Amino acid sequence: MLGGSVSRGRIETPAVGVGAGGGWWADDMSLSGLRAMESEFVRRYHRHDTRENQCSSALVKHIKAPIHLVWSLVRRFDQPQKYKPFVSRCVVQGDMEIGSVREVNVKSGLPATTSTERLELLDDDQHVFSIKIVGGDHRLKNYSSVVTLHPESIEGRPGTLVIESFVVDVPDGNTEDETCFFVEALIKCNLKSLADVSERLRAQDPTEVIGF
Repeated sequence: MLGGSVSRGRIETPAVGVGAGGGWWADDMSLSGLRAMESEFVRRYHRHDTRENQCSSALVKHIKAPIHLVWSLVRRFDQPQKYKPFVSRCVVQGDMEIGSVREVNVKSGLPATTSTERLELLDDDQHVFSIKIVGGDHRLKNYSSVVTLHPESIEGRPGTLVIESFVVDVPDGNTEDETCFFVEALIKCNLKSLADVSERLRAQDPTEVIGF
Protein backbone atom coordinates (compact mmCIF):
# COMPACT_ATOMS: atom_id res chain seq x y z
CA MET A 1 0.00 0.00 0.00
CA LEU A 2 2.73 2.44 0.92
CA GLY A 3 6.10 3.17 -0.59
CA GLY A 4 8.25 1.87 2.25
CA SER A 5 8.60 -0.97 4.72
CA VAL A 6 6.77 -1.42 8.01
CA SER A 7 8.41 -2.72 11.19
CA ARG A 8 6.68 -2.73 14.57
CA GLY A 9 4.34 0.03 13.44
CA ARG A 10 7.07 2.22 11.98
CA ILE A 11 7.36 3.28 8.37
CA GLU A 12 10.56 3.88 6.45
CA THR A 13 9.91 6.51 3.82
CA PRO A 14 11.98 6.74 0.63
CA ALA A 15 10.87 9.30 -1.91
CA VAL A 16 8.23 7.82 -4.21
CA GLY A 17 6.00 8.98 -7.03
CA VAL A 18 2.38 10.03 -6.81
CA GLY A 19 -0.04 7.14 -7.37
CA ALA A 20 -2.28 7.04 -10.41
CA GLY A 21 -6.00 7.65 -10.41
CA GLY A 22 -8.17 10.26 -8.73
CA GLY A 23 -6.83 13.72 -7.92
CA TRP A 24 -4.77 15.44 -5.27
CA TRP A 25 -6.51 18.18 -3.36
CA ALA A 26 -5.44 20.69 -0.74
CA ASP A 27 -8.48 22.53 0.52
CA ASP A 28 -9.77 22.37 -3.08
CA MET A 29 -6.35 23.23 -4.53
CA SER A 30 -4.67 20.99 -7.15
CA LEU A 31 -1.24 19.46 -6.58
CA SER A 32 0.32 22.04 -8.89
CA GLY A 33 -0.81 24.69 -6.43
CA LEU A 34 0.67 23.01 -3.39
CA ARG A 35 3.78 24.29 -1.72
CA ALA A 36 6.89 22.21 -2.40
CA MET A 37 6.89 20.90 1.17
CA GLU A 38 3.32 19.62 0.90
CA SER A 39 3.97 18.01 -2.47
CA GLU A 40 6.99 16.19 -1.06
CA PHE A 41 5.01 14.84 1.89
CA VAL A 42 2.34 13.56 -0.51
CA ARG A 43 4.96 11.83 -2.65
CA ARG A 44 6.80 10.41 0.35
CA TYR A 45 3.97 9.03 2.46
CA HIS A 46 0.89 8.78 0.25
CA ARG A 47 1.64 6.60 -2.73
CA HIS A 48 -1.03 3.93 -3.23
CA ASP A 49 -0.72 1.05 -5.65
CA THR A 50 -3.90 1.80 -7.56
CA ARG A 51 -5.29 -1.13 -9.52
CA GLU A 52 -7.73 -1.09 -12.43
CA ASN A 53 -11.22 0.03 -11.37
CA GLN A 54 -9.88 1.88 -8.31
CA CYS A 55 -9.54 5.56 -7.51
CA SER A 56 -7.12 7.33 -5.22
CA SER A 57 -6.87 10.85 -3.91
CA ALA A 58 -5.36 12.95 -1.12
CA LEU A 59 -6.55 16.01 0.80
CA VAL A 60 -4.63 18.55 2.85
CA LYS A 61 -5.78 20.58 5.86
CA HIS A 62 -3.90 23.28 7.78
CA ILE A 63 -4.92 23.31 11.45
CA LYS A 64 -4.17 26.12 13.89
CA ALA A 65 -3.15 23.80 16.72
CA PRO A 66 0.16 22.16 17.67
CA ILE A 67 0.87 18.70 16.37
CA HIS A 68 0.67 16.95 19.77
CA LEU A 69 -2.94 18.06 20.19
CA VAL A 70 -4.00 17.02 16.69
CA TRP A 71 -2.18 13.70 16.95
CA SER A 72 -3.86 12.95 20.28
CA LEU A 73 -7.14 12.79 18.34
CA VAL A 74 -5.96 11.10 15.13
CA ARG A 75 -4.08 8.26 16.86
CA ARG A 76 -7.12 7.09 18.86
CA PHE A 77 -8.03 4.06 16.78
CA ASP A 78 -10.45 3.16 19.56
CA GLN A 79 -12.27 6.51 19.59
CA PRO A 80 -12.71 7.94 16.07
CA GLN A 81 -15.91 9.59 17.28
CA LYS A 82 -13.76 12.14 19.13
CA TYR A 83 -13.67 14.09 15.87
CA LYS A 84 -15.45 12.11 13.15
CA PRO A 85 -19.03 13.42 13.14
CA PHE A 86 -20.55 10.41 11.35
CA VAL A 87 -19.32 7.84 13.90
CA SER A 88 -21.71 7.06 16.74
CA ARG A 89 -19.94 4.12 18.41
CA CYS A 90 -16.68 2.16 18.17
CA VAL A 91 -15.65 -1.16 19.73
CA VAL A 92 -12.06 -2.44 19.34
CA GLN A 93 -11.10 -6.09 19.21
CA GLY A 94 -7.53 -6.44 20.47
CA ASP A 95 -5.05 -4.33 22.41
CA MET A 96 -4.58 -1.33 20.09
CA GLU A 97 -1.75 -3.08 18.26
CA ILE A 98 -1.10 -3.33 14.54
CA GLY A 99 -3.72 -5.73 13.20
CA SER A 100 -6.36 -4.80 15.80
CA VAL A 101 -9.88 -4.50 14.40
CA ARG A 102 -12.58 -1.99 15.28
CA GLU A 103 -16.32 -2.19 14.66
CA VAL A 104 -17.69 1.27 13.86
CA ASN A 105 -21.36 2.24 13.91
CA VAL A 106 -22.29 4.98 11.46
CA LYS A 107 -24.94 7.62 12.16
CA SER A 108 -28.04 7.75 10.00
CA GLY A 109 -27.88 9.86 6.87
CA LEU A 110 -25.12 7.91 5.15
CA PRO A 111 -25.50 4.85 2.88
CA ALA A 112 -23.99 2.62 5.59
CA THR A 113 -24.63 1.39 9.11
CA THR A 114 -21.42 -0.40 10.16
CA SER A 115 -17.77 -0.55 9.13
CA THR A 116 -15.12 -3.08 10.16
CA GLU A 117 -11.63 -1.56 10.06
CA ARG A 118 -8.13 -2.91 10.73
CA LEU A 119 -5.25 -0.86 12.13
CA GLU A 120 -2.42 -1.05 9.59
CA LEU A 121 0.05 1.48 10.99
CA LEU A 122 0.40 3.70 14.06
CA ASP A 123 3.70 5.56 14.26
CA ASP A 124 3.87 7.99 17.18
CA ASP A 125 7.32 9.26 16.18
CA GLN A 126 6.55 10.20 12.58
CA HIS A 127 2.81 10.77 13.15
CA VAL A 128 1.55 8.29 10.56
CA PHE A 129 -1.79 6.48 10.92
CA SER A 130 -3.29 3.98 8.50
CA ILE A 131 -6.38 1.79 8.42
CA LYS A 132 -7.95 -0.68 6.00
CA ILE A 133 -11.67 -1.44 5.77
CA VAL A 134 -12.18 -5.21 5.89
CA GLY A 135 -15.98 -5.46 6.16
CA GLY A 136 -19.24 -3.74 7.02
CA ASP A 137 -22.52 -2.60 5.55
CA HIS A 138 -21.33 -0.19 2.84
CA ARG A 139 -19.92 -0.06 -0.69
CA LEU A 140 -16.34 0.99 0.11
CA LYS A 141 -14.52 -2.18 -0.92
CA ASN A 142 -10.74 -2.52 -0.59
CA TYR A 143 -10.59 0.91 1.06
CA SER A 144 -7.30 1.93 2.67
CA SER A 145 -6.35 5.33 4.05
CA VAL A 146 -3.20 7.01 5.36
CA VAL A 147 -3.09 10.10 7.56
CA THR A 148 0.15 11.98 8.22
CA LEU A 149 0.76 15.02 10.43
CA HIS A 150 3.55 17.55 9.98
CA PRO A 151 4.40 20.53 12.22
CA GLU A 152 4.28 23.98 10.68
CA SER A 153 3.93 27.59 11.73
CA ILE A 154 0.63 29.36 11.07
CA GLU A 155 0.45 33.07 11.79
CA GLY A 156 3.49 32.76 14.03
CA ARG A 157 2.01 29.99 16.18
CA PRO A 158 2.46 26.20 16.19
CA GLY A 159 0.20 24.58 13.62
CA THR A 160 -0.24 21.22 11.93
CA LEU A 161 -0.36 20.19 8.30
CA VAL A 162 -2.64 17.14 7.96
CA ILE A 163 -2.66 15.02 4.81
CA GLU A 164 -5.14 12.17 4.31
CA SER A 165 -5.10 9.90 1.27
CA PHE A 166 -7.09 6.87 0.24
CA VAL A 167 -7.56 4.18 -2.37
CA VAL A 168 -10.87 2.35 -2.96
CA ASP A 169 -12.65 0.21 -5.54
CA VAL A 170 -15.08 1.97 -7.87
CA PRO A 171 -18.46 0.25 -7.22
CA ASP A 172 -20.50 -1.16 -10.07
CA GLY A 173 -22.80 1.51 -11.43
CA ASN A 174 -20.54 4.39 -10.34
CA THR A 175 -17.79 6.29 -12.12
CA GLU A 176 -14.32 6.99 -10.77
CA ASP A 177 -15.17 10.68 -10.41
CA GLU A 178 -18.38 9.92 -8.50
CA THR A 179 -16.55 7.58 -6.12
CA CYS A 180 -13.72 10.00 -5.42
CA PHE A 181 -16.15 12.89 -4.97
CA PHE A 182 -18.14 10.93 -2.36
CA VAL A 183 -15.08 9.82 -0.35
CA GLU A 184 -13.44 13.24 -0.58
CA ALA A 185 -16.61 14.85 0.77
CA LEU A 186 -16.52 12.57 3.82
CA ILE A 187 -12.82 13.23 4.42
CA LYS A 188 -13.28 17.00 4.06
CA CYS A 189 -16.01 16.86 6.69
CA ASN A 190 -13.80 14.81 9.02
CA LEU A 191 -10.82 17.14 8.55
CA LYS A 192 -12.94 20.21 9.21
CA SER A 193 -14.21 18.60 12.41
CA LEU A 194 -10.64 17.62 13.35
CA ALA A 195 -9.59 21.24 12.93
CA ASP A 196 -12.53 22.53 14.99
CA VAL A 197 -11.90 20.10 17.88
CA SER A 198 -8.12 20.61 17.81
CA GLU A 199 -8.41 24.39 17.82
CA ARG A 200 -10.80 24.24 20.76
CA LEU A 201 -8.26 22.10 22.62
CA ARG A 202 -5.55 24.63 21.79
CA ALA A 203 -7.65 27.43 23.27
CA GLN A 204 -7.93 25.40 26.48
CA ASP A 205 -4.23 24.46 26.65
CA PRO A 206 -2.38 26.69 29.15
CA THR A 207 1.02 25.25 28.15
CA GLU A 208 1.00 26.48 24.55
CA VAL A 209 3.90 28.74 23.64
CA ILE A 210 4.47 30.91 20.61
CA GLY A 211 6.71 29.26 18.02
CA PHE A 212 8.29 25.82 18.25
